[in-house]
Amino acid sequence: MTTKTKKTETLPPNPFVFEVLELVSKQRSNVKKIEVLKTYEHDSLKSILIWNFDETVISLLPEGEVPYSDIKDQNIYSGNLSDNLVKQANGGEAAITQDLSGEGKTSLRREYQHLYHFVKGGNTTLSTIRRESMFINILRGLHPREAEVLCLVKDKKLFDKYKITKELVSEAYPDIIWGNRS
Repeated sequence: MTTKTKKTETLPPNPFVFEVLELVSKQRSNVKKIEVLKTYEHDSLKSILIWNFDETVISLLPEGEVPYSDIKDQNIYSGNLSDNLVKQANGGEAAITQDLSGEGKTSLRREYQHLYHFVKGGNTTLSTIRRESMFINILRGLHPREAEVLCLVKDKKLFDKYKITKELVSEAYPDIIWGNRS
């Protein structure tokens, strides 16, 4: 009797971080999850995973929902940015003016170099208001599902949506040295 092994789905070149995380989550075995992580290894993915799973990476952004910073948006629309990003990521109506297809949007693959601004030990010259404004601007420029990932990571809650653990990340990327980051 022969058993068929299911071939792992492949992603297009330069996939979004959320696409990699979704593919990892779909895998039933840890071996397959690690295989996907290794296949789509990129510094942007590693940065997101380190921010989420390394206890010594301290976010300098307030925990929880990301509020609108633009008074005009607050008067016209209801809800907050976090809620609207989730609605948009799920394909529903959103109160922010982003293209639902994500066309014309940037990705974490392109923006990850700026993430140091938002963690302790990163850019110490920024005021709290400037840091939070920069974060909101990055969120608004990202594909909605990439923005959702960034919001989860800021609160170290990636596991709320994706089936991935620090142990899997450590096994897939043994070059990551955990600790001593802040």
